[in-house]
Amino acid sequence: GKKVLVTAGPTREPVDPVRFLTNQSSGKMGYAVAEAARDRGADVTLVTGPVAIPAPAGVKVVPVETTEELFDAVTGRCEEQDVIVQAAAPADFRAERAEHKIKKQGDAPLTLTLYPTPDVAAAVGAKKREGQFIVAFAAETQNLLENARKKLGRKNASLVVANDVTRAGAGFGTDTNV
Repeated sequence: GKKVLVTAGPTREPVDPVRFLTNQSSGKMGYAVAEAARDRGADVTLVTGPVAIPAPAGVKVVPVETTEELFDAVTGRCEEQDVIVQAAAPADFRAERAEHKIKKQGDAPLTLTLYPTPDVAAAVGAKKREGQFIVAFAAETQNLLENARKKLGRKNASLVVANDVTRAGAGFGTDTNV
């Protein structure tokens, strides 16, 4: 009978009409959490970036592409949720989108200016109400516990899942995690 919102997968930030910035998130963790919540009787909303796995039956699916779309979808629904599990891996940066495909100019380097994307987890934490349980994830490559503890406070989360993505059997796209 609880209302549970789960985010999953990556976001994509367009660079030009054919390229984008993203990360290696497969969505498997978020989809598994959404299924587990559904199996326990929750009313589940799954906000998902582009993934190559089928949506679980019996959950409301909200597809998103960019971090801004994820931000809007989650912040517009977060206040009515009992539990929010933020397993998505939003792109932290975006570039100015070129109108046309960027062409190579011989061996000349190309410089992209990157801008921060909206911080979904911080926005959700800022709206946290009494009794609401918010889970954030920390995919780290160094200082795992220190960075996860800092994220717990910065995002006003109830719990942070700390994941050292450099370890075997951990990280993006695996069927197991540690």
